[in-house]
Amino acid sequence: MKNSQLYKNSLLNNVVPFWLQHSPDTKYGGYFTCLKRDGSVYDTDKFTWLQGREAWLFSMLYNQVDPNQKWLEMATLGIDFLKTKAMDSKGDFYFSLTREGQPLVQPYNIFSDCFAAMAFSQYAKATGKEEYIQLAKSTYFNILRKKDNPKGIYEKNTNTRPLKGFSLPMILSNLVLELEEIITPEEIEETIDKSIHEVMHVFRDEKSGIIYENVKLDGSLEDSFNGRLLNPGHGIEAMWFMIDIGVRINDTSLIKTASDTIIAILDYSWDKTYGGIFYFMDAKGNPPQQLEWDQKLWWVHLETLVALSKAYLHTQNPIIWNWYKKVHQYTWKHFPDPEHGEWYGYLNRQGDPLLTLKGGKWKGCFHVPRALYQCWKTFEEIEKLNPTL
Repeated sequence: MKNSQLYKNSLLNNVVPFWLQHSPDTKYGGYFTCLKRDGSVYDTDKFTWLQGREAWLFSMLYNQVDPNQKWLEMATLGIDFLKTKAMDSKGDFYFSLTREGQPLVQPYNIFSDCFAAMAFSQYAKATGKEEYIQLAKSTYFNILRKKDNPKGIYEKNTNTRPLKGFSLPMILSNLVLELEEIITPEEIEETIDKSIHEVMHVFRDEKSGIIYENVKLDGSLEDSFNGRLLNPGHGIEAMWFMIDIGVRINDTSLIKTASDTIIAILDYSWDKTYGGIFYFMDAKGNPPQQLEWDQKLWWVHLETLVALSKAYLHTQNPIIWNWYKKVHQYTWKHFPDPEHGEWYGYLNRQGDPLLTLKGGKWKGCFHVPRALYQCWKTFEEIEKLNPTL
């Protein structure tokens, strides 16, 4: 079976049906994301960023794959919940709510807002309703207003050792392309330029080619637990965002550097004993602070497959292709659940399921279907160039 067909079949005949069947809350709106292996619900709390991600996903499928009314109805469940329950009076999004929509955790960072903005934007495209264009815009500008202090009063660190994190410029580099039809060209160009600078020239270490999770405010490295922290999946995911930007602005140098960065991160983070990509690492090889450092996570491997497929499409680099085959073999062997559908999220270092859940506080209807869609479409292009693959 062709790679494009494998990803398409898995998306449309396995993963999307799993969430359509088990996730919708038809009584109170929104989605259940805490799902056991068989899809049964084990907790009804609703996490705003997962609500936004799932609403975005079904809106995107409606827009890009097929105007399927079931997909639009599914998207509407999440959009209505976000609009009526998930925002406070200032337009900030709570982190979590009860099933009925009562707030549980205050808005303590802006990542819920980022995925709400993405959801409103795709839903506006699906429905043509001005209301959602305005919601996407207002949410986006709310994010920019808080970008220099994304956690506000909930920031745990003092000013003794101030660091800035990689997550925000990484997310903005993707968010700005999602909102391309909503915000002005000037705002798009400004955000793209800043994102490229931050991702490729501040958080990427030129000597090693590795992405750091935290740097000092002046961009230099800090020799501490947080300063040495690497999250290989984050760095690799950001590289496919950079490749997409490189394609958009016709910057072949950016595409090549992003592709080389993927290789550098994989060379450092691949588990040479058991296979797979480590979750957290220390840049100097010290014991990581995170006790879950050696787990193998679904999103890390899926985002790597997306990044490698895009990098290969645009570079035809055989090193990239060899890495793709290696990561593909490991990922498809260990993560999909052949009995109940969808994918496991958390494996131990040896590659066995550590938890058999299909969704929870952090895993929802996002990374698996988005990656399957991205790989499907990328491999259609690759196979046009090389029908033997």
